[in-house]
Amino acid sequence: MPIYEYECSSCGKEFELLVRNSSAAPECPACSGTDLRKKMSAPAAISGAASAQADIPASCQGCGHAGGPGACGFAAHHQ
Repeated sequence: MPIYEYECSSCGKEFELLVRNSSAAPECPACSGTDLRKKMSAPAAISGAASAQADIPASCQGCGHAGGPGACGFAAHHQ
């Protein structure tokens, strides 16, 4: 089940969403808009038992991005 990154055309909110085959059409969690743009993102590749136990970064303390500090691209609040 892939996680996709979206940007809402109505309010500009960026968010991630776990998408399943049976999922309904996604909508913005901030304004419930459905005019979304799927953003380009790098896939995460984890393989093997050792990789499954690899250190996964904690959420960014500045913005809450699940990719960890610096993942959101807003380096200003990570200094």
